[in-house]
Amino acid sequence: MTEERLLMGPEDMRRVISRIAHEIVERNHGAGALLLVGLQRRGVPLADRIAAAIHSFEGIEVPVGALDISLYRDDLSSRPQPLVRPTTLPVSVDDRIIILVDDVFYTGRTSRAALNALMDLGRPRMVQLAVMVDRGHRELPIRADYVGKNVPTALQEEIQVRVEEFDSKEEVVLLQHSRTVPV
Repeated sequence: MTEERLLMGPEDMRRVISRIAHEIVERNHGAGALLLVGLQRRGVPLADRIAAAIHSFEGIEVPVGALDISLYRDDLSSRPQPLVRPTTLPVSVDDRIIILVDDVFYTGRTSRAALNALMDLGRPRMVQLAVMVDRGHRELPIRADYVGKNVPTALQEEIQVRVEEFDSKEEVVLLQHSRTVPV
């Protein structure tokens, strides 16, 4: 049995994306050298939303790419055949400030895989990480530069960021999986 608790609705997500967009532009002294790279799957529409927010207040079209890290994961051999999605980058990563965008930050292993994949594509000036939710439980010394919401979780809990493109709704939910005890 799974219990679901709403953490963010559509308006909350819009505000978080707007705040992250402003923080990115402020920290990087403008948007001219930026390349937003969404991690497949839900990081891609989130990166698109951040780029649209930056455009709305800076008037600059920030390029947005998509990065698939399936073949860079350290648990590749223990998973079923991975579904590899396209990596598409509209510009070179060389000498760019790359903002990796992901939905949920957990152990840090996805971010490590993304860094490895990105470095195979060129030499960025800098790489930063933006996430909608940081749920803790880090296993690697990696931290997000921009966090929409910190949500400490138990190991048996799960965070889902739902986006219109894949889920027909915009929300962030906490799923609590209860264990059934045999009688």
